[in-house]
Amino acid sequence: MDLLMNRRRLMQAGAGLALGATAFGRAFAQEIPAKPEAGAIKMAIEPWLGYGQWHVAAKKGLFKAAGLDEVEIVNFTTDADLNAALASGQTQCGNIATHTAMAFAAAGLPIKIVALLDVSMTADAMITDGSVASIADLKGKQVAFEEGTTSDILLNYALSKNGMTIADIQKVPMPAADAGTALIAGKVPVAVTYEPYISLAKTQSDKVKLLFTAGENPGLISDVFVVREEFLAAKPGQVVALLKAWDAALSAYRADTTAAQAIIAEAVGAKPEELKTAFEGVTYYSLAENRTHLSGDFLAKVVPEVKAAATKAGLLTKDVDVAKLIDGRFVDAASK
Repeated sequence: MDLLMNRRRLMQAGAGLALGATAFGRAFAQEIPAKPEAGAIKMAIEPWLGYGQWHVAAKKGLFKAAGLDEVEIVNFTTDADLNAALASGQTQCGNIATHTAMAFAAAGLPIKIVALLDVSMTADAMITDGSVASIADLKGKQVAFEEGTTSDILLNYALSKNGMTIADIQKVPMPAADAGTALIAGKVPVAVTYEPYISLAKTQSDKVKLLFTAGENPGLISDVFVVREEFLAAKPGQVVALLKAWDAALSAYRADTTAAQAIIAEAVGAKPEELKTAFEGVTYYSLAENRTHLSGDFLAKVVPEVKAAATKAGLLTKDVDVAKLIDGRFVDAASK
């Protein structure tokens, strides 16, 4: 489970991300072919269970069933490495948090969001040792969390909703993997982390309670599938086939959840029993659900909230037109 340590760390947006950026002012005029083009695909991923359907697709041969020659799932243990791979074109597509996609776009990286993958409900949360009963009680208290990540977003959002700012607490920066441990050890009264660390902390002490979860604002902590623009232009059929494979994997997951969760648990370096409640805190999105949400509630409600939270937290320092960042053509084509 150490592989989960750096899930979805927000990169420091800078000039380095502009490497490989090309002018893509032209519209995608070509039609999306019925069959995927030939060639291999490299997909960037981290060991977060929200991306798990890709592992189900690989294990069950669903990429080949969708007509793809080869899909290499390239694992990264830090966001910095994943971000660099996408920026340089080492990988053509990747799985990242919604606010990270915004930061990529703000930094000039030529990518598009083509699908909403998952939303965290209780799989990202603030937990307490029982001594803190409300967000208001956090004033002056130590809070362990990983800066620049989804944990940072969640903490800032919770404080803001209660008329507070990050200045009202004592920050204790540390990896999300260590935050729960610090709580159990009595070093801090509150920690912000995610699964499986939430469940592990709760099993170690019955005093551990949830204080605030991502489910307070569904979508605030969410993940998207992004593709580099030149790949969208050159291999649109492959992108559609990838989405079909995700959808087939999700259907398999829903048909035999136990078996699929075992595949995902192994891929992220955990045991199925350790992630039993973790999976309950994540909502996966099918193609049909994407058609409803991607250009609907996700764009109209979720994205503005994420953008505002990331900006307020200082994680997004440049404005970005998110409507132009989302390309729903591939979900539509894959749904036919």
